[in-house]
Amino acid sequence: MSVVLMDDIDAMFTHLLGEMDHLSQSLKTEGDSPEADSAAQTEKTFSIGFNDLNESLNELEDNDLDALMADLESKSAAQEPLTSEPNIGGTNDQTAPPATTQKHEPATALPPPPGTDVSCRNMQMREPQTKAEKIKLALEKLKEAKMRKLIVKVLMSDGSSKTLMVDERQSVREVLDKLFEKTHCDCSTAWSLCETNPELLIERTFEDHEHLVEPLSAWTRYSENKVYFLPRPQKYVMFTDPQIFYMWKKDKAALNAINQQAKDLLVKENFGGSTLIVPDLEGTLYLKEDGKKVWKPRYFVLRASGIYFVPKGKTKSSTDLACFVHFEKINIYMTKNYKQKYRAPTNFCFMLKHPCIQKDSPYIKLLCCDDEKTLVLWVNSIRIAKYGTALYKNYQAAMKRASPTKTLQSAAYKEKSSGHTPEAGLSAPKTANHTEDYEYEPPPDFIPPPPPERTSF
Repeated sequence: MSVVLMDDIDAMFTHLLGEMDHLSQSLKTEGDSPEADSAAQTEKTFSIGFNDLNESLNELEDNDLDALMADLESKSAAQEPLTSEPNIGGTNDQTAPPATTQKHEPATALPPPPGTDVSCRNMQMREPQTKAEKIKLALEKLKEAKMRKLIVKVLMSDGSSKTLMVDERQSVREVLDKLFEKTHCDCSTAWSLCETNPELLIERTFEDHEHLVEPLSAWTRYSENKVYFLPRPQKYVMFTDPQIFYMWKKDKAALNAINQQAKDLLVKENFGGSTLIVPDLEGTLYLKEDGKKVWKPRYFVLRASGIYFVPKGKTKSSTDLACFVHFEKINIYMTKNYKQKYRAPTNFCFMLKHPCIQKDSPYIKLLCCDDEKTLVLWVNSIRIAKYGTALYKNYQAAMKRASPTKTLQSAAYKEKSSGHTPEAGLSAPKTANHTEDYEYEPPPDFIPPPPPERTSF
């Protein structure tokens, strides 16, 4: 009996080993394809809005390409002692010469290391002259670079575009400053970088403190998403009209009667203290049920940590509130035409989702408001709760950036009004299309109108 039992155990063990071997072989086979896809994905991370990296490099202006080359060369030179030290004085022989014979040997006299493409080294030794040579060298350097860099096509509403090189250290504020220089616009605090997702019909304005590479890296390989440079007048409405958010229960007449001094006091009280005060917002919104085109009204309450709702049969007391969503890992998006797409009660909807979700998913939260005023109130109050004092710092930096431009334009206007020719330092910047200056205060050289039917915030 014991012999039979041992035979059964041996057979079971042999069968188990066979299954494990079969499983490991299948995993190995399936693992080959993600590798190729990973390589393709790595190249995709170099460019946003282009078919491939080579096309994006061609779109770079000459001075931007030169700046990229200089940056890559400096990083390559910084890494040179670490990467090339083992090969100094080395030969193809197995035995290395004594250390005393290595110290005075010039680097240019060294033979190329094994497996090195001689033509490639020759290309790097001499200064690249043509744009094609620069692009070829940039492609090689980018693949070696440890820091993530993206070549981003930024679209304007008039159909034109600007191509920028952005690395993972750069904030949206820095990218906006770069676009100000390229477009000669008025540096208003309303200017924004926005991402659009045509599949979900959504848009989000990047916050100025965000590092642009991070959200763009969440896009899928064949994404149709776009980056736009557009004015968003309500970007900092919580600081220009704080009464909308902190006195929202009052009627319209009372809100309009608030003077600038009272507004400044509201900003100081709610943003200038040791802790940020979140608007005590609550009210009825329509929630889309998962997998259905059915919207049901629920009573929602905003808190610093997230959005809560009142379950059926419960009261608005804190003990009865149920959590709807936390803010840590979600972003807020404006929607377009959801009355038709999802049969929403109105077109004043917004979406809450993780940035990595790029397609329709049950993990997306959709809410609908009765009117635009309620939409503006909820969307920007959520931004206050999510980003806190970072939002206020963004506004202060944007105001500081806009101030010199306003001073410059004001001085130019006074000079023109008095009949004097403005000095060279105070003259209005030249426009790209060489249009003549107006007789009144010069407008920004480039102010693309917002895209049609796009809700702003």
